[in-house]
Amino acid sequence: MQIGFAVPVSGAWSTPENQVRVARRAEELGYHSLWTLQRVLNPAAPSDETYRRVPDPLVTLAYLAGHTARVRLGVAVLNLPFYSPPMLAKQAATLDHVSGGRLDLGLGLGWMREEFAAVGAPMEHRGARAEEFLAALRALWSGGPGEPSEFHGEFYDIPPVVQEPKPLQTPEIPILLGGGAEPALRRAGRLAAGWVSSSRADLGAIGRSIGIVREAAERAGRDPSALRFVCRGAVRVRPAGRAGRRPLTGSAEEIRGDFEDLAAQGVTEAFADLNFDPEVSGPDADTGAAMDRALRALDAFAPGG
Repeated sequence: MQIGFAVPVSGAWSTPENQVRVARRAEELGYHSLWTLQRVLNPAAPSDETYRRVPDPLVTLAYLAGHTARVRLGVAVLNLPFYSPPMLAKQAATLDHVSGGRLDLGLGLGWMREEFAAVGAPMEHRGARAEEFLAALRALWSGGPGEPSEFHGEFYDIPPVVQEPKPLQTPEIPILLGGGAEPALRRAGRLAAGWVSSSRADLGAIGRSIGIVREAAERAGRDPSALRFVCRGAVRVRPAGRAGRRPLTGSAEEIRGDFEDLAAQGVTEAFADLNFDPEVSGPDADTGAAMDRALRALDAFAPGG
């Protein structure tokens, strides 16, 4: 199982300086990937303060691409309803070139009604729209230099156009689909390079979700062994031996054991994400102490460490 790390993307510690510091250290330690997330906005009076001061994920990854050379750069996830296929095709292809072909593109359907209302996107038929969106995205990415693309569907209609540059990676930028409901899992098996779990996933049963994705891939005539299964690991480092300990909460040694359990369930890549720890990203968290925690976690969970 490959190991990644999420850069600071939520809370007061999510500054460009801290992002670069984490990214460079992760690359030095041999991490496979760096990850961001998307939150366009929050309700005016949120009951959940998990997402605060979240920067744009693609701009962040473009910035980090200039400060790294090897580590892959992922977003988990962009919400498809907030984009049009040509705009996302252009942004992702450009970022793929900026990063030297290191982009992993996680895509989801979104869930926060306030975001949908603010961007003017409908919440209805999200699954059907997503499948059509992927087809339109791939139509724009396909073909040779100067070759026209077009797409005609129920929700998206693109006349004959030429959009360049095409992605640097071939045959395309890896697309990882999110979502925990069974239709979303089956969609990932049929249409994507793999699946990425959310911060709220039941890690004790993640193998069942992976099984559904693999089954759907096989039914679609695809090779399940070629798929990637990425787990967002919402890590909270705490003293060892706590009663009723949840996966990925505990000492570094306990959490490393949890990563081994994830690998045994079929996860091919897990990334440690401290952005969901209130002691790191919460409104009362000290930014200096948060960075100290992150640097210690980077050392503790480093591949081969």
